[in-house]
Amino acid sequence: MRSPDIPGRNPSSHKYSHVSFEPIAIALDVAREAGALLLEHLHGPLEIREKARRADIVTLADAASEELVFKRLRAASPSASILTEESGLHAGIGQERWIVDPLDGTTNYAHGYPLWNVSIGYERDGELIAGVVYAPAMRECFAAQRGSGASLNGDSIRVSEIAWLGEALVCTGFHPADFERNGTQFAAASHHAQAVRRDGAAALDLAYVACGRFDGFWEFDLHAWDVAAGTLLIREAGGSVTRIDGGAAALDAGSILATNAKIHDELGAVLRGKGNAARND
Repeated sequence: MRSPDIPGRNPSSHKYSHVSFEPIAIALDVAREAGALLLEHLHGPLEIREKARRADIVTLADAASEELVFKRLRAASPSASILTEESGLHAGIGQERWIVDPLDGTTNYAHGYPLWNVSIGYERDGELIAGVVYAPAMRECFAAQRGSGASLNGDSIRVSEIAWLGEALVCTGFHPADFERNGTQFAAASHHAQAVRRDGAAALDLAYVACGRFDGFWEFDLHAWDVAAGTLLIREAGGSVTRIDGGAAALDAGSILATNAKIHDELGAVLRGKGNAARND
């Protein structure tokens, strides 16, 4: 098997490099730089601290990655707004917005568990135009451009063909303190699906739906930086994205249900407590 090519590793080699301002090319290059920085920080003191509640942590690496990403994006598009997880909204003067999670899956990162990533989305006039989810430890870079499909390390990807929840591998996420709220859905999905995972990196979970590793994903209480790039990946890979209650998807919707489209209604019904008993063939 050939070694994976990471889009953006060599700016002159990827297919977007000939455009002077192409959001997907910028996002790829910046995510690559941030990923390299995060890999370097893994070998030094992480300076871990908790945020507002237990088990919600941030590291020195989060801040360093965000600073790098912010500087690169501001230089590339000075008029754009930039929304980041750690420092919030930096207003611009145009209708463009970058939406950034400089380190998604911080707890995984702090423990050396490789499922963490850099997520960068680009929005213009309220429409998602480009998205990148880069997982440096896995050497995998997911990218999507509106109307142009989705890719993994430069190769086109599609959602899975699984058509029944009983054969599906689905995923979710929630803070440990919120288990009481999420436990009912987790139990229901576990009863109906082939298996359920909880990996702790929402943007990467969405990317895994886009490439067919997961057949569905749901989560409450996410923010725009968690879902922007992944939402575009799934749409461009042929999947469906809504709120868990079935309403229209939005970056600030408060919940997300993302699937391969084929199991969307079935999984949604199960999560809302309206699913049928699991089939036993």
